Amino acid sequence: MRHIRTLLPIAVALLLAACGSGDQEGTPETLKLITHDSFAASVDDATFSAFTADTGIEVEVIAAGDAGALVNQAVLTRDNPLADVLFGVDDTFLSRALGNEIFRPYESRHIEMVDEALRDADSRVTPIDFGDVCFNYDKNWFEDARLEVPDDLDDLRADDYAPYVTVEHPATSSPGLAFMLATIDVFGEDAWLDWWRDMKEAGVHVVPDWDTAYYNDFTRYGGASSIVVSYASSPPAEVIFSEEPLDEAPTGVIEAGCYRQIEYAGVLEGTAYPESAGELIDFLLSVEFQETVPLTWFVFPANREADLPQEFVDHTIIPENPTRFSANEIDENRERWINEWIAVMEG
Repeated sequence: MRHIRTLLPIAVALLLAACGSGDQEGTPETLKLITHDSFAASVDDATFSAFTADTGIEVEVIAAGDAGALVNQAVLTRDNPLADVLFGVDDTFLSRALGNEIFRPYESRHIEMVDEALRDADSRVTPIDFGDVCFNYDKNWFEDARLEVPDDLDDLRADDYAPYVTVEHPATSSPGLAFMLATIDVFGEDAWLDWWRDMKEAGVHVVPDWDTAYYNDFTRYGGASSIVVSYASSPPAEVIFSEEPLDEAPTGVIEAGCYRQIEYAGVLEGTAYPESAGELIDFLLSVEFQETVPLTWFVFPANREADLPQEFVDHTIIPENPTRFSANEIDENRERWINEWIAVMEG
């Protein structure tokens, strides 16, 4: 018993030091990665196998709901984090994460392979992928209707187009919010609501989420809307998942009104293994992992050295000048903008 009483305080002291320092030495057996459901759902045994083979570290993935719920959990558990690395915070919630200082700054050894426009200037988070929210159109519908595909948002106010347009609600849908932000950029604070007012009067459709817009309202799937807010990566997805081989995507992208969403990863404050967590960030930004991104999550790799699948090269575009707002600007104005939109569209 004397030996146990002597060793117990030492063991407790060592445990407290390890948990409290945030800089525990050594290599962990497992790193925990907390992320949103859509990423977690596509993770399989091969996703992190190369990382594990190189480092000897397993990766445990924790699903935490959508991007908003993910950030909320990370903020609430900042002093006792649920994971070592967080992946999946985007522009719309980034300022909340940064404002609550949930990330430990880390500069990836691959960061020079990322365009500066995507980076965080203070290296608090690392860009991993981006996606462009854009109008998609049904090529066959436009051919049958003998209408030109609009190349300007102003064109959509016309009766030939507006009744055949579906958008998602900005309060309940990430692409809906992104597209609303694009209209603010295109028309400015003084005129963006006029565009929405005109669209409402002309018969635009508003639905709660992307699934409803794309698989219920889109003429491609039997709906009544030939134009829906979706992603620049949707046309190659149509080709890849088609039951019959396709030489051309049945849908196309309208560049007007595109908004670029960037997803970031970061080392969480309080991790006991900051160096190993940084290695996992490096892996997420490595060419090896980045080249799996398009066909797994249907977004574009942040590392410009990563090759795109041929389906992405052949069947979509990367908009030259998509809208982007700073995380702070979104945070400061999001609720006001959404409420103004609701007043016009639901008032």
